[in-house]
Amino acid sequence: MISSSDLIVAVGPALFEVVVPGKGDSEVRDVFLADPQEPATGQPGDLVLGLGLRDAEDAVELVERCAAGSASGVVLRTALAHEPTVVAAADREVMTLVALQPSVTWAHVVWLLRGVLDRAAAPDSPAAGDAGVHQELFALADAAAAIVDAPVTIEDNQSRVLAYSSGQDFTDPTRVSTIVGRRVPPEVIAHFRARGIFRRLARSSEPFLVPDGPNGIRPRLVVPVRAGGEWLGSIWAVVDGPVSEAVTTELSNAASVLALHLLRLRAQADVARRSAIDRLRTVLRQFSPDNPVDVRLPRQPWRVVALGSPDGYDVPQQLDLWESTGRRHGWSEPQLADLDGTVLAVVTDADGPGSWNWLQKLVLESPGTYAAAGGPARGPADLPSSRAEAVELLGLVRRGVAPGPALRVEQAWHVLTVHRAVTSLDTTKMDGPLATLLRHDIEHDTGYVETLQAWLDFPGQPQRAARELHLHTNTLRHRMKRIGEIAELDLSDPRERLALQLQIAAVRTEH
Repeated sequence: MISSSDLIVAVGPALFEVVVPGKGDSEVRDVFLADPQEPATGQPGDLVLGLGLRDAEDAVELVERCAAGSASGVVLRTALAHEPTVVAAADREVMTLVALQPSVTWAHVVWLLRGVLDRAAAPDSPAAGDAGVHQELFALADAAAAIVDAPVTIEDNQSRVLAYSSGQDFTDPTRVSTIVGRRVPPEVIAHFRARGIFRRLARSSEPFLVPDGPNGIRPRLVVPVRAGGEWLGSIWAVVDGPVSEAVTTELSNAASVLALHLLRLRAQADVARRSAIDRLRTVLRQFSPDNPVDVRLPRQPWRVVALGSPDGYDVPQQLDLWESTGRRHGWSEPQLADLDGTVLAVVTDADGPGSWNWLQKLVLESPGTYAAAGGPARGPADLPSSRAEAVELLGLVRRGVAPGPALRVEQAWHVLTVHRAVTSLDTTKMDGPLATLLRHDIEHDTGYVETLQAWLDFPGQPQRAARELHLHTNTLRHRMKRIGEIAELDLSDPRERLALQLQIAAVRTEH
């Protein structure tokens, strides 16, 4: 399942703009091409594409028919989608209204959206995966190579090689290492960056020639690949020198087609990621043996870890931050999800990337981050309880009650035990000697509760308790005698001492 809002986010602003959010969580099951001459608007849950509409009146009528037919949303060309009467109709009907960039054909939109929806419906099916798009990218690379009569690579905006043409035998060593490593070598990236190549790619849509460089780097014709102003990637052709205007025009046309493929590839990857997060979230929330969820997890035993990020990040940003950080440090398949406002990870107790030891070291090297690990989970049924422990412990680490920044529940069992006991007390119904001392402190501006706390915190050590209060030892003894006169205490009883400490901690927690 994918919602209309998730679908639009997955494809991105290069093609779509949400004009009216409507019911953003409504499920999209298919795409339907609406004919203005026909009353049909597909099945409930369809995303309706309004092609062939003549004016705003037609668009308003389509929005109303889609609302009556329980469609998930309506996609219109930008000019119609921003018409005040159309926007008002979508608002009135609580219908998701999406604007489509004018440069994209409806056929391409259908192809792109159907690919994403197929991936959402069967995220683990090879038929619904990225293989088809990758094959098409290699075909596009061969087509571009035929246009320019030179070896070609297709790269994304992170300099990762997505596809390459045949006939790479007569290129330079840099191109060979790029294809073998599926990424442009760092020293070559540094060379191109110093020459302003990437800055030009990010800002311009015009093809340009890169001169030859050190270590046998031959000239390259570079064609930026953009959609809706967003830089998605580039075509790199190893050439002997400048090429004709006709060739660059044809390559620019190929780049427009390639942009749609890159959008689809990115959208499918985003859908797969969202699906994996949803499935992990389900397992962490509540395990059901009657309805098992297929989740890829590391080898057992597992731990659920609650993660904290520097201030200023919202939950989606925290999730992205931890995923990118994990991948950068070798965790190829981060098991991450957000649940109830907390980012969670499932790690293993073994060594290596994705283990607790590895994550603990990563947190210690990353200022402003926190990690609290729940107890071991030896099966899926143990994951929810491990999650609850991790979330509880993270709250104590953030408040400074438990030592951080990285902590396992086994290291803080005593802190958790006291915290659970303290939080279960109702301070509005406090009774016993502590209630008497609290009233006395309020009425007479004394500090007897603080004195009693220090005495209990350092049993048999009156000198240390006095230093904690910045008092003389005799003054402390006098105060304790006075406390005994105000409230009935039996500090020789270990249970009474424990009860008093818990009550004091509960009062202090509230303030």
